[in-house]
Amino acid sequence: MTYNRKMLSRRDFLHTGAAVAGLAAVPAHAQLRIEITGAGARQFPIAVAAFDGEGLLPRSISDVVRADLERCGLFRIVETGPQPVGETAKIDFGNWKYRGADAFVAGSVTRMADGRLAVRFRLFDTTKASDLGGLELTILTEQFRYAAHRIADWVYEKLLGEPGVFSTRIAYVVKNGRQYQLQIADADGQNANAALVSDDPIISPAWSPDGTRLAYVSFQTKKPVIYIHTLATRQRTVLSNFKGSNSAPAWAPDGSRLAVVLTKDGLSQIYELRTDGSGLRRLTQSNGIDTEPHYSPDGQFLYFTSDRGGSPQVYRIPASGGEAARVTFDGSYNVSPHVSPDGKTLAYLTRSEGRFRIALMDLASQQVQIITDSDKDESPSFAPNGRLILYATEVGGRGVLSAVSADGRVKQRLSGFSGDVREPAWGPLPK
Repeated sequence: MTYNRKMLSRRDFLHTGAAVAGLAAVPAHAQLRIEITGAGARQFPIAVAAFDGEGLLPRSISDVVRADLERCGLFRIVETGPQPVGETAKIDFGNWKYRGADAFVAGSVTRMADGRLAVRFRLFDTTKASDLGGLELTILTEQFRYAAHRIADWVYEKLLGEPGVFSTRIAYVVKNGRQYQLQIADADGQNANAALVSDDPIISPAWSPDGTRLAYVSFQTKKPVIYIHTLATRQRTVLSNFKGSNSAPAWAPDGSRLAVVLTKDGLSQIYELRTDGSGLRRLTQSNGIDTEPHYSPDGQFLYFTSDRGGSPQVYRIPASGGEAARVTFDGSYNVSPHVSPDGKTLAYLTRSEGRFRIALMDLASQQVQIITDSDKDESPSFAPNGRLILYATEVGGRGVLSAVSADGRVKQRLSGFSGDVREPAWGPLPK
């Protein structure tokens, strides 16, 4: 492993090489597998019955709801058998309580006169024999997975009191041979489509706070240039194409500006500019390499990686620029900072005994916990509720996606992708 002083992008900390071209919408056909290990400290026992009429859908919607709840590690699924139970059916609360379920979900799918489908469900508290409410969703057939994720989100929030993230999306880069794809997928890795396909590298995808755009770096013109890509229209514009390298875009929480890394004045330094590319302003002034900026959720600070002290460490400056304060001290290699949505925890990549793993720091106490046990992790990205951290790791010489709970107890590996998967970024909650 070498430390590249020429350009310190995210990927450069781990591997050499690095980002875009023609717009496309190419579905990924690989059979995705999700392997889950560990369990939460307390799991909520819940039964999700087969929905009445779900045979109208390509796949059981109740299966997707169960899978969502189970893979987060906070729910224990109680088997219900194949018999469907509609949301208006009389619920035998005593029976479900006896079978160990504290909550019960029942629902139905019916076809409407215009061909669309109505998905209805209700959530019941079996311990209090009470109805906790439900939703009715009107969908096209092909939207059934999104409907299932919405249902899982609703159940999650109703029972745990915080937002679920099952209907969010993730972005990542897949390298297949000499081709690069910028993929957008459901949070469980399913339903993936390529927003962009290129023979040139794509790196550093970053979601806008409203989830409508991605900033990324493309080498399409044989040098790193930052683009902003509007997902709905597939239109993209150049954000930054200054002399030298343009890399590592990071959105401010209000979406009005981005921090970027430029070498226009020599070594990599952090600058800020508006989303139309105007208003360029330099934020760091050092004799080292400053890179990988990431805003705190309140927009008051920028965390970044710098070797100004002799080794790559995480630092922090006011978002308007100013004196840098060192944040990480354990070890000689701590990079890729990402602050949790509540601003209390810092995820980053640390090297220990030759292994690159994900670490979490409590920013108040500065206590550090390494939460992964693999060797070549990279690019930690918090889920918008802060419960999970998405990252890439290397298995059998190939990059795969993984996620770990913020307490390190539950680990998921999303395998079955074709190609080398890298640089994941978890999108915001849907508006």
